[in-house]
Amino acid sequence: MCEEQTVSLVDVLEEDEELEEEASAVLAGSDSDHCSYPQGYVKRQALYACNTCTPKGSEAAGICLACSYKCHEGHDLFELYTKRNFRCDCGNGKFSELQCKLHPDKDEVEDEMIQCVVCEDWLHGRHLGCVVPDCVELQEMICESCMKTHSFLWTYASHLAVPGGAAEVKEETAKEPTIPIKEEEVDDAIEPSCKRSHEEVEPRCRLKELQVIGQKRVQSGAVFWPSPWRSKLCSCRICQLRLLEAGLSFLLDESDTVLAYENKGKNSEQRRQEDDPLMSALDNLNHVQQLEIIHGYNDMKTELKDFLQRFAAEGKVVTSDDIRQFFEQQSRKRRRVDAGEFYCT
Repeated sequence: MCEEQTVSLVDVLEEDEELEEEASAVLAGSDSDHCSYPQGYVKRQALYACNTCTPKGSEAAGICLACSYKCHEGHDLFELYTKRNFRCDCGNGKFSELQCKLHPDKDEVEDEMIQCVVCEDWLHGRHLGCVVPDCVELQEMICESCMKTHSFLWTYASHLAVPGGAAEVKEETAKEPTIPIKEEEVDDAIEPSCKRSHEEVEPRCRLKELQVIGQKRVQSGAVFWPSPWRSKLCSCRICQLRLLEAGLSFLLDESDTVLAYENKGKNSEQRRQEDDPLMSALDNLNHVQQLEIIHGYNDMKTELKDFLQRFAAEGKVVTSDDIRQFFEQQSRKRRRVDAGEFYCT
């Protein structure tokens, strides 16, 4: 005889919370009534693809949450989760026979914008002078203007950047710009009051080693870099000073990336949830107490939903007084139940 599988209240609440978080992650920041097109390139929003309007073989297009309801109702839709810096395509040139019902005045074709990690300006993909690679969210981009301003970055680009953006030439086609920094200047800037020990060995310059290899890249267009590229930059004393004088010292800091910033936020939220006193308290309850709480939680959740649906059906606005009245009724109901249980005993 197999043992009956039991589920604790903590398990139920965590599963319910996970489902709510997933729905919130996709839909909470999106407007279900108005097309997001007038907002421009939204920082992050829920997106869908319509297989009915853009079948296989046609140009890929994304539509916002509101358009998926109003313009593509009953269509074969695919959820694309969320995407940053995207503008709704519904009804633009990617759709041959569809006009957006919510915002019909749209440009022919939309183009996503990508931020340069050096100047931090936003540029349209079509203005980058190169092919935008897949999974661009996991990569960093340096625009052509910044690459030309800091020309030594082209040496790194030949070896570290995402291939395919521009043609690569194996032989030297141009002499690498000379570096106007002398080792004596570095010593004075970094160690002005003492001399280095003879036993201290200066690390090899990674940049010079790449220059010796001689592989060149056509110096045009923006450059995309895979996520670990910063860790491969040279951090010798000369290169540190060069980056400092160019205002690029942050390139040696891997925690400076947008991806690292987002991961830090996710980890902070995870730690906050782990330290939730409510979840810790529930762990200390026995099985019967947990069942009582979960039943009460589900009853209140159902009653609150029914309470709010009445307002929606009548087109009324829910005020703070309405919410206060609901919970006062719940409190009185709970007291009557407790009194009845006491009387019966």
